[in-house]
Amino acid sequence: MEKAPSRNVYGAPLKPCSQKPLTGFYRNGCCDTGPSDRGSHTVCVIMNAEFLAFSKYVGNDLTTPRPEFGFAGLRPGDRWCLCAGRFLQAHDDGVAPEVDLDATHERALDIVPLEILARYEKSAG
Repeated sequence: MEKAPSRNVYGAPLKPCSQKPLTGFYRNGCCDTGPSDRGSHTVCVIMNAEFLAFSKYVGNDLTTPRPEFGFAGLRPGDRWCLCAGRFLQAHDDGVAPEVDLDATHERALDIVPLEILARYEKSAG
């Protein structure tokens, strides 16, 4: 049986989040998810310095390169599939980054209400 196409928070086909750096739980450039993705890496965010510092402070260093995992480290402006729970925590602490809702998987809504995600939608243009 073929896998159903992934959908974004609007119910439309999920758009890619980032190829450089290559993101996603499955490292396919999309915020796809499945049963083995216990962290729900479903929110496509655009990194900023404030969020990267927060993430390091709470124990998830996203800036330090880890070549053994093929990870160059993230910088402001990079797009990344973030765990929905971490996004909600960043929102609660006032440091959530911008979000690309077209590239955010509908399963993110299991954890983060659309009204909250929409507050951080990247500006068009």
